[in-house]
Amino acid sequence: MPDVFDIFDPDPRVMTHPAAIDPDELRRQCDLLRAKRGGPGGQRRNKVETAVELVHKPTGQRGHAGERRSPAENQRVALKRLRINLAIHHRETADLTRAPSQRWQDRTRNDQTLAINPRHDDYPALLAEALDVIHACAYDLRRAATLQRITRTQLIKLLRHQPDAFDTVNQQRQQHGRPAVR
Repeated sequence: MPDVFDIFDPDPRVMTHPAAIDPDELRRQCDLLRAKRGGPGGQRRNKVETAVELVHKPTGQRGHAGERRSPAENQRVALKRLRINLAIHHRETADLTRAPSQRWQDRTRNDQTLAINPRHDDYPALLAEALDVIHACAYDLRRAATLQRITRTQLIKLLRHQPDAFDTVNQQRQQHGRPAVR
């Protein structure tokens, strides 16, 4: 019996998802808004604009942060939150005939496990890729996991790191007549 992966085109899928692009390029695609918001600090806490909101112009997705005293730190946190929001709420068309992206392959072990810390810079891109494939597979997690060369358990583990992603997948599964994942 031929290997299930023999059907793949050898060229890895090129990720075009906004969550996967270079952070500096993503920043250039955003409007930066500053605001006065409550946060840590003493007397000056509400007197300076340290809160930051990034609005991705092409999609309208937002990421905001205001819990730190430094606008630069808040901008870094807002960018990470924007990338997560893009990964969860913005879908790109996944080509299911191509192998997973090189980024994904670099994180996959031989035993079909995916090694990624949710705090790592690659996490939003991998989450976006997984969600695009899940969407293209009509929320059939077993098929999506097989196409991504990991186990279904590993795919669910990736989703569980972001409760919003996990909840979104369960809502979509129910809309497609599939049971929710526990």
